Amino acid sequence: MTVWHEDDELWDTAIGWMLRERTENASEEVEHLLELTGVRPPGSVLDLACGVGRHSLELARRGFTVTGVDRTTGFLGEAARAAESEGLDIEFVEQDMRRFSRPGAFDLAVNLLTSFGYFEDPADDATVVRNLHKSLKEGGVVVFDLMGKEVLASIFQARDWKETNGDLWLFEREVNDDWSWMQNRWILVRDGQRKEFHLAHRIYAATELTRLLTDGGFVETEVYGDLDGSPYDHEASRLVVVGRK
Repeated sequence: MTVWHEDDELWDTAIGWMLRERTENASEEVEHLLELTGVRPPGSVLDLACGVGRHSLELARRGFTVTGVDRTTGFLGEAARAAESEGLDIEFVEQDMRRFSRPGAFDLAVNLLTSFGYFEDPADDATVVRNLHKSLKEGGVVVFDLMGKEVLASIFQARDWKETNGDLWLFEREVNDDWSWMQNRWILVRDGQRKEFHLAHRIYAATELTRLLTDGGFVETEVYGDLDGSPYDHEASRLVVVGRK
């Protein structure tokens, strides 16, 4: 049986619209990333779980050497076509994040928009962190951007809905395993037809994610409530953790 994160139809249909909706935010998000990390071009950047390449493209426009890694063929093809149309030289690699490692290759690695914690075995998350540490140069920086456990608990809704481009999306959520795992059921109603998707991911608190990075070899961590560097407090909208090698 195919696990949810290896279902190409789910990524293309259920996740793709969300990524494309956020394309216009990429420039501002990258600007915040660079302010948080202090990394400047010409540096090398790994965009892990790059999706349709919105951050890869923006980083390349700013003069970085960029490698985008994702396991979804359709997303990588879309990203590569966009790069080619702008004359941007970006390397796109189709690979599971648990297996990608390129020792000492990057000044900066980013994993954005809750693209982490998909695997049932938490040891797989630790493997990803160790591979990121290995892939960074000495002094390199990693940035994780997730929906943190503390933020999620403050805004949790078991059900809601959204209408976009004539499609109706119904969302159902359930928290399991002592607030460590989120089960999601998404229903799409399009042109009178109904399609259902299931996806799940681990939920990290700030202390849990920073411990994972420390255990993975990062010597310094910083926690923020958004990519803009705001504090991780009761008003935080995201969990952003910066780790330095």
